[in-house]
Amino acid sequence: MDVSEPSVARMYDYLLGGTDNYVSDREACAELLRIAPSTRELALINRAFLIRAVRYLAAECGIRQFIDHGSGLPTHPNVHQIAQGVDPAARVVYVDNDPIVLAHGRMMLEENLTTTSVIGADMRDTAAIFASDEVGRLILPDEPVAALFVSVLHCIPDSSDPWKLIRDVAGRLPSGSYLVISQLASDDEKLRERVTDFMLETTGGAWGRVRSFDEVDRFFCGLELEKADKPVEVSQWYPDSDLYPRQATQEWIEYGGVARIP
Repeated sequence: MDVSEPSVARMYDYLLGGTDNYVSDREACAELLRIAPSTRELALINRAFLIRAVRYLAAECGIRQFIDHGSGLPTHPNVHQIAQGVDPAARVVYVDNDPIVLAHGRMMLEENLTTTSVIGADMRDTAAIFASDEVGRLILPDEPVAALFVSVLHCIPDSSDPWKLIRDVAGRLPSGSYLVISQLASDDEKLRERVTDFMLETTGGAWGRVRSFDEVDRFFCGLELEKADKPVEVSQWYPDSDLYPRQATQEWIEYGGVARIP
């Protein structure tokens, strides 16, 4: 592992106040905050959205199976802790290809192996993920599943067609399953280009693109949105409190929602 080069997962960890990051990640975040000053609040807002979405799916929709694509470094509460707080039998598979994420994730789950697992895989490799032993062990094919893509699709370049990825995953899940999607978005073309160029250079190409709102809307085609008529800035998705962090500026936002597969 070359920690002299920043990683998206460790930068996100730093923005959330975590400790599993390095000088390179902190320096990259300092520059990113100069370009987009609201980024720290944006990360906190997105994490709160993840917590609300998983709790909603477990408590109100009866979902007991979750696949978290591009899960990132463990951050309390994690998906399995939220879901198992509703039902201890809920099952979660985390997917990531960052070696530090995998090491920390497997350490965290040592006492929870009967219901939770971490797969080392590229989240774009849908066939390998669904064919893996861990998905076969934990995810029952005839029961609804929640597939999470929370703040990760901007890491996928257009050449890898993230829209097709979402269609492919949705096509493998039974009716009544759900997708949770959020993506960094802005309608300021110059800002999209500036941040995208910075992140591509900073991460050695491990980045996709900040997208427009219309481009993110396309992820939800053919799906039934929950608790909103359209994708939204995620602090507005089914808020449970007025105390969530707020962005002082809105040069970019986390934009998305929760949708049911008909």
